[in-house]
Amino acid sequence: MKVYKPEWQCTFSVNEGAEESASWKSRIAWRIREFADKLDGGGRTIQIDCNVTPEVSRQDVDTCLGKGFEVTQSLLTQLAHQAACEDVMRDAKAELFEEDYQH
Repeated sequence: MKVYKPEWQCTFSVNEGAEESASWKSRIAWRIREFADKLDGGGRTIQIDCNVTPEVSRQDVDTCLGKGFEVTQSLLTQLAHQAACEDVMRDAKAELFEEDYQH
């Protein structure tokens, strides 16, 4: 009897700038991206490298990335809500946080 063994591989990396070992072309490209971010104001350029074997469709990859960004949005919203609540508490009940200022 033949035994079948599925094999797959997935690598995923996100970069926000050129690595030290990057070529001069890559470093220049990242400088241009940084400049564009400054011109746009507040943006953030990232490079996503995703290699999947066996190959999956570009649409499936895009769907997964979109869902990941939705999760990120939700987590950031929760963090902002928590920070806003803490700010209100620090203002309303400063005595609870006096210890933070004494260190």
